[in-house]
This record gives sequence, structure tokens and C-alpha cells, in this order.
Amino acid sequence: MKQEFVNNLFDVKGKVALITGATGALGRAICFGYGYAGMKIMVTGRKDETCKALCDELTAVGIECGYSTGDPAIEADVIKVVNDTVAKFGEINVLVTAAGYNNPQPIIEQELSMWKKIMDSDVQGTWLYCKYVGKQMIDQGKGGKVILVSSARSKMGMANYTGYCTAKAGIDLMAQSLACEWSAKYKINVNTINPTVFRSDLTEWMFDPESAVYKNFLKRLPIGRLGEPEDFVGPCIFLASSASDFMTGANIATDGGYWAN
Repeated sequence: MKQEFVNNLFDVKGKVALITGATGALGRAICFGYGYAGMKIMVTGRKDETCKALCDELTAVGIECGYSTGDPAIEADVIKVVNDTVAKFGEINVLVTAAGYNNPQPIIEQELSMWKKIMDSDVQGTWLYCKYVGKQMIDQGKGGKVILVSSARSKMGMANYTGYCTAKAGIDLMAQSLACEWSAKYKINVNTINPTVFRSDLTEWMFDPESAVYKNFLKRLPIGRLGEPEDFVGPCIFLASSASDFMTGANIATDGGYWAN
């Protein structure tokens, strides 16, 4: 083993990353984390003004970035975003699918249209980006890294979560299936990260240390706290780097020990 090999294990400088759901709490953290590590960032989401604002923030701190808007569940939009990324940076080396949606409801009350919206946002959008970014990576002939954002809920059911749990379980198996399809043949690694609750606009209410919800949740987290978006930057850099070259089809418990308890 050479020292150069070890020194370069986590080096991701110059790689081009396309990040879906980039303006959400997790996507935003990954954009900055990857950018500070020297990667080129393509921001994508549904709203032009929020994508542009994030790209402007990244540019202001010296991160090379571009943006392209579109709905991840619409095929034509995904094709456009992928084409825009290649036009901007010439290639795609890393895909992170951080876009998603949830609307917890009892199954007998949830409309089929809402269940389909969850499945379209979480599963169909992920599948479409894998399809078209995967084709681009295969055509490039240089391999690649695909990181699908799943959830600790993919393997643990919860009342009122028949849409979300089902969708995230599908993403876990999508990663495993694509690993079988791509990794040996094309050197494309496909893995998931599986977070538990982390801080965002939608979950901020859960972070009150005096609340019963917070105290009850901590009983299931051996790490002793809820997650922060920054907690997922390290795992995502690892999965984008050559340090993870022998990992594919893994569902990685980035969950503060939730699965262990």
C-alpha cells in the first residue's frame, strides 16, 4: 500500500455532483459539504427562485455551481436537468437523490391520489434520475457514484406511514437492484443513506427538549440526540469518494443508532 493511496481516499475535488431536492435541509447541507470539498454542484428542485438563490449562495463562498429546475417525477423535466448538467459541466460523476415527500395519514382516510403523490415524489422521481443519470454515466465510461436518500423508516413500519415506509423500502431495493445491474459491468456504485429524524422546517417542532415527543424519541436513539443536516455530509462524501469503491447495494444506517435499539 502506498501513502498516496491513503491520502487520496476521500478526495472528491473536481467531481460533478447533481443533487435533487437541493433546496431542502438535507440537500442544502450536501451542496455546501460537497462544494467545500471541491466538487462542482448542480442544484435542482421544482422552484426556479429557490434554486437560483441557493446557487448564488454557493457561488458567493467560492463553490462552482449551476442550477436547473424541474419536477423529479416528470420524465421530460429529468431529461432537461440531466442535459443542462452535462451542458454546464461536461459530465456527471455523482448523483444524490434528496428529493422526497410525505403526508402521514391513516390508510382508510388517505386518498389514492395522495398515496400516488408520495410514490411519484419518492420512488418515481428517484427511478427517473437513476435511469437518465445512469445512462449518462454509462456513456461516459468512467464509472460513478449514486447515493439515494432513503430513511430509517424503510425497514421499520409506523402507523399512518403506509405511503412513506413503502416508498423508502422501494428505494432500498432499487439501490440493491441497480448495484447488481451496474457495479461490476460499469463501475457505478449505488448505495442509500437511511436517516432518522433530522432538523428541517418541517421537523423543527420536534426539537423542543421539554416536549413529550422529543423525550420519547430519544429513548430510541443511542446517540442521545436528534439529527442535524450536517450529520449526513460525512457519509455522503465517503460514498462519493474512492474510499467506498468496494461498497455497493448497501443501506447505510445514518440514524443515530435507531435500527440498533
